Amino acid sequence: MDRRFGGVSALLLLPLLAFAAALPHRSPSNSTGGGQINSNSVLVALLDSHYTELAELVEKALLLQTLEDAVGRHNLTIFAPRNEALERDLDPEFKRFLLEPRNLRSLQTLLLFHIVPTRLGSHQWPHAESAPARHPTLGSDPVHLSVARSSGLRAVDTAEVVRPDDVVRPDGVIHGIQGLLIPRAVQEDFNRRRSLRSISAILPEGAPEVDPRTHRLKKPASPAPAGSPPALPIYDAMAPGPSLAPAPAPGPDGPRGHFHGEALVKDFIHTLLHYGGYNEMADILVNLTSLAVEMGRLVSEGYVLTVLAPNDEAMAKLTTDQLSEPGAPEQIVYYHIIPEYQTEESMYNAVRRFGKVRYDTLRLPHKMVAQEADGSVKFGQGDGSAYLFDPDIYTDGRISVQGIDGVLFPPEETTAASTTAAEKKVVKVVAKPRRGKLMEVACSMLGAFGQHSHFSSCQ
Repeated sequence: MDRRFGGVSALLLLPLLAFAAALPHRSPSNSTGGGQINSNSVLVALLDSHYTELAELVEKALLLQTLEDAVGRHNLTIFAPRNEALERDLDPEFKRFLLEPRNLRSLQTLLLFHIVPTRLGSHQWPHAESAPARHPTLGSDPVHLSVARSSGLRAVDTAEVVRPDDVVRPDGVIHGIQGLLIPRAVQEDFNRRRSLRSISAILPEGAPEVDPRTHRLKKPASPAPAGSPPALPIYDAMAPGPSLAPAPAPGPDGPRGHFHGEALVKDFIHTLLHYGGYNEMADILVNLTSLAVEMGRLVSEGYVLTVLAPNDEAMAKLTTDQLSEPGAPEQIVYYHIIPEYQTEESMYNAVRRFGKVRYDTLRLPHKMVAQEADGSVKFGQGDGSAYLFDPDIYTDGRISVQGIDGVLFPPEETTAASTTAAEKKVVKVVAKPRRGKLMEVACSMLGAFGQHSHFSSCQ
């Protein structure tokens, strides 16, 4: 008997129902379309979880849209490394390679290597007796899941699974692993870039030199160990001129850059600003001159510095004439920098033991005179002296900053300024006539005979 539903024969509905049953079934969570995800997604859980370092790398690699599209199509399994594995355990040079903009493709390949487009729970790992299970990833290389026979610990390639099923969501699962998974393509790209960089960093060498005394080749100097003092004097490493344009030199990553000088200089300038009362000195170093850059370059090459920083009250006493000459601010600061590492204790012990101590400054050939006075250290002489006012404002083993209450000038300049002022005062002086030596002898002889009163010259 032919039954009808809404005017349509049941025989005609059967093929339509069979065709509808053959269509692929979509879960409600993936039916939004357009790559949109809900708040219960595994991708949202990754961005809000304690795997913050991995989430930051995903954002820097511009993979959010790619992962949203992947979640919209199928479930995901994410192998997330610990934060410690990406912060401290990872090679700094390799991390720098990943974060370079030109290596964005390598970073994306590495992150997609941690994501499998299939839901894999901890119960789906292969048995210890069976061979490792191979699963494709969103990248180009597959991962292999295995279980150690002795300990029974799960592993993904060479990384141990420390937190299985750490985050479980309807569209995926996150497993915490011990370290970072590095695909072969990324490792080869890193090795290729590192070898090219090492080749390009080699400086050209001249012909070998022959010792004229022995007629043998001179042996090159042995490389200095890391952290050893530089062979060149600090004056040869300084930029020429009044430091208006610092000369190029190896940076913190150069062959002699054992110390990050720019970071140390930035730290001590920030310390001056937070300490208070030394804003003028910091302004001269950063804005009025380029001495902060040059100091960072010197510290990067292994030199140590002690800065005598005048406070704001002392800097306010500088006149326009003292600062108007070209290069005057640089020369003033150069005289306040000692190419040694001195603290308040070391300088006070030196002046207590030796009385007066002469320190070299970066302003050749002038020296800084220090002596003990009133239980402190006094720099300079006479009216142009200054006392150690704020000791050890900043000390890090490479840079020492000592606060003083005056601006110092070399004694030659102070003497020249006083002489110029004295020449302006015109004083009339009457010269007295001087008697010769012979007349003095004659008068003394006449005085012995009592007859010197007869001569007016002996009166």
